[in-house]
Amino acid sequence: MDLKTPQDTLTIDPVAMNVVNRVAAGGRLQGELEFNGGLLVQGEISGHIRVNGPLIIWTGGVVRGRIRVLGDLYLFGHLGAAGGSAVETSLECQGMAYVSKTGVSTGTLMARRLQLYDGANLQGPFKTLKLGDNLPVLNDVLADPT
Repeated sequence: MDLKTPQDTLTIDPVAMNVVNRVAAGGRLQGELEFNGGLLVQGEISGHIRVNGPLIIWTGGVVRGRIRVLGDLYLFGHLGAAGGSAVETSLECQGMAYVSKTGVSTGTLMARRLQLYDGANLQGPFKTLKLGDNLPVLNDVLADPT
């Protein structure tokens, strides 16, 4: 008798997902940033970040700071600094957070729902958001001057 387990597959199509912004490998952005239409991060980005759409952190990509995502999160790279503390990076995701086998989160991850794939590395805390949750620190990241 041969028992097989189903394989989970996560397919990313930035065009179909309307991801119109990209930080390419080797690129670095820092500051108060807002992206409309989703964001693909293959390089590094840090600061107070708002993404109006899905956020894809690709393998090799790094995102740090205070992040608010008004869509889904796809984590293949790194959320937070390697070896950093959970208070240095926090991400609020209004949709589903998918953490792949190559994804690493050392920051605080808050999302409505979470999907972990075999090998996912969730080192920081996770909080499930409920409808109507307003997190004062992340409610409007661009208004916070620190």
